[in-house]
Amino acid sequence: MDSNKKYVLALDQGTTSSRAIIFDHESRVVSIAQKEFKQIFPSSEMVEHDPWEIWSSQLETALEAVVSADLDTKDIAGVGITNQRETTIVWERATGKPVCNAIVWQDRRTAAFCDRIRDSHGSLIRDKTGLETDAYFSASKIRWVLRKIEDAEQRAKDGDLCFGTVDTWLIWNLTGGSAHVTDVSNASRTMLFNIHDLDWDPELLTLFEIPKEILPEVVPSSGRVAEIVNPPELSGIPVAGIAGDQQAALFGQACFEPGDSKNTYGTGCFMLQNTGSKPSRSENRLLTTVAWEIENQVTYALEGSVFIGGAVIQWLRDSLGIIGESADVEALANSVADNGGVFFVPAFAGLGTPYWDQSARGAIVGLTRGTGAAHIARAAVESIAFQTSELLDAITADSGKELNELRVDGGATRNSSLLQFQADILGIPVVVGATSETTALGAGYLAGLATGLWQNTDELAEHWNESARFEPKMARADAQALTSRWKEAVKRSLAWS
Repeated sequence: MDSNKKYVLALDQGTTSSRAIIFDHESRVVSIAQKEFKQIFPSSEMVEHDPWEIWSSQLETALEAVVSADLDTKDIAGVGITNQRETTIVWERATGKPVCNAIVWQDRRTAAFCDRIRDSHGSLIRDKTGLETDAYFSASKIRWVLRKIEDAEQRAKDGDLCFGTVDTWLIWNLTGGSAHVTDVSNASRTMLFNIHDLDWDPELLTLFEIPKEILPEVVPSSGRVAEIVNPPELSGIPVAGIAGDQQAALFGQACFEPGDSKNTYGTGCFMLQNTGSKPSRSENRLLTTVAWEIENQVTYALEGSVFIGGAVIQWLRDSLGIIGESADVEALANSVADNGGVFFVPAFAGLGTPYWDQSARGAIVGLTRGTGAAHIARAAVESIAFQTSELLDAITADSGKELNELRVDGGATRNSSLLQFQADILGIPVVVGATSETTALGAGYLAGLATGLWQNTDELAEHWNESARFEPKMARADAQALTSRWKEAVKRSLAWS
């Protein structure tokens, strides 16, 4: 590697914002840029993004981060990309023009179809992909686009259309359309990828009526894919790391050994446990997913998925208007001594692990005349911790391993009250890494390994340090009583729509 190249640029394309972060050789953040973009809700079941806004916001932040750090292309070893997973984009191969808006992972428009497919083919899909049959994943979204957009089915068969998750869309634009690729971690979230054969599965393509011609090439998570040509300011930098956001966070948290686990608090909450070189089938409705592939070595993970985590705080801000900024929720929640008996189940997009109920809907229970905005805010914050506790219960039951601590990352880790409550409910320490941007860091690590900035994961593991530790303080009996009431509230939200 050129000794002048001492940085990596990570593009972190999330559900509500695009971010770009530059890391140095010591894993320190050198510069960061972020831009939110519009959430589109055509109906109560639909969530969309404008693909061009995804691209433009990511491009803007990338350039801003590089300028802010006073760097140019000769300083940057490679670009790593991490992204909101499952979100589906279909575009014209010749022009790069999307045929419709991106269908976001939270979208429920294909839930009824998935229910039918689950009844007839759920076991087959789970055996091949490690996933539950759910509208969450990409397959049914692609099918919807091909059936609803005029001439899309035929054009897909003719090779005129491209499908991609967000990583694929960004790389297509960065390389001027020369690279139509995804990595194994993102491919494993489509419900079309055989995680044993590590290839698109012909039987599943037939089941969902999706021609293979529309699919990207699957590449390792760490490796030189192509060089950037657009924008010119970044021309020549290799795209060298790709991973879905949760797999990238697992890597960024240095969870390199089987049993290592992390939880990310983002729009949703996602707990992953490294399970090593072989896929591990879950008995508790966890997902089996590809974590990453480096130098022909594939690592797998078990994953528990919560659809609405930090998004519930955005809902308090944007829909209820009881807070002005997301950061205001901590003070409002702390203005009351407890939740006043109120429990908030934010099943706005159904429930994931361990319920996998597409028809569950949000519920606030325990309201009285004395309930105020602060109680609802506190119940919303606590819902994030309760849902996370159910993920850990499922992972512990599957692995048989009791965690000594849980490493956490994501935007909500700035809420100390949430993390203390989380430790109280779990009964184990909750530990925040010194670098809070672990999702982007994981993508940067994958790019840096491929370009020689770092030599191996042992070197990366030495960079991990904690910045905060929250020890449980609540009596276990009290924590268990609260969790029991939470589960009673969840029962009231199930099978609603």
